[in-house]
Amino acid sequence: MMWAARAEEAQQALEQLYWNPSINMYDIEIPCPDGACNTIFHYWWMAHAVDALADGLNRTGSAAYRERLAAFYEGILQRNDGAWPNELYDDMEWMAIAWLRAYQATGVEKYKAAALLLWDDIQTGWNDHVDGGIAWQKSQLDYKNTPANAPAAILAARLYQEFGREEDLAWASNIYNWLKAKLVNPETGFVWDGMNRTGDGSIDKDWKFTYCQGVFIGAGVELYRITGDAGYLQDAERTAQAARDELLSDGLWPDEGNGDGGLFKGILVRYLGELAAVSANREELAALLEHQGQMLWQNGIDASRKVFSTSWAIQPEERVTLSTQLSGIMLLEQLATLEQRGLIITEQTEEVRK
Repeated sequence: MMWAARAEEAQQALEQLYWNPSINMYDIEIPCPDGACNTIFHYWWMAHAVDALADGLNRTGSAAYRERLAAFYEGILQRNDGAWPNELYDDMEWMAIAWLRAYQATGVEKYKAAALLLWDDIQTGWNDHVDGGIAWQKSQLDYKNTPANAPAAILAARLYQEFGREEDLAWASNIYNWLKAKLVNPETGFVWDGMNRTGDGSIDKDWKFTYCQGVFIGAGVELYRITGDAGYLQDAERTAQAARDELLSDGLWPDEGNGDGGLFKGILVRYLGELAAVSANREELAALLEHQGQMLWQNGIDASRKVFSTSWAIQPEERVTLSTQLSGIMLLEQLATLEQRGLIITEQTEEVRK
């Protein structure tokens, strides 16, 4: 399977080039002589690295991924002063989503406990400023944005699917409804970033990020899976189309930089892959993702190191951040999943079928 093999090559580059056994975490960039790059603790980057490891484990069943998750759990916990919560609600949501997936892949109870502990803390972010929604951070409770709400809806919906608690489904529905009412363009389905950041109730409509489209799509897909309500699926498909209309250029998602933005389109492609699993437009979505992957593998890769560029159309520089590498892995893992489901057919796939 071609995309599965490529995903594994990228995962091995993550392991060999980024893993730092002295801290039981990944270096935040390469090159990073003696770990000197790690002056900042990128909690939410590490959450997405957990998510990527869960992808690899689900694809392969390999004990190596289980072992890396176990070490990584301890490394993150130690670096975060022995506790899971932090000041940013969106960061905690990503960490909870990731450890829930790790729990589902391994059955390790402490991963479940971490997700549930974080979820309890996340719920404290909901308040009455701007009529509801979860705050972005604990020191700014009146600022609400898509990054702090859509992942929370995804998390709550997945917790309901895993444990069957009705209150989690109620949370998912309420968060989703608030987000749709406040931060989704009613004319197009394009998702705005946030509101009331400056205290005047204004919406940041000029901030157009792949990230925001991806997480709203993901929330809609999860609620559709639970309820069967076609409205959620229609919302997700409408936003996917709006993302193409607003952000796709020459067939590629934009270069959003090598900091936090390095993760943005990885998040979008993850949830476009989830949409492809349930959409009547699955072949079109699969083709869109496959084109991204072909461009990444042909043009956006350092072929010797198997590391990726912030633009999937050009080769990376020597310095490659963890965020950027994770986005490439997310894309390749989604393509491997679509390949396994028969939505992408390669010559290798045909050979396996024979």
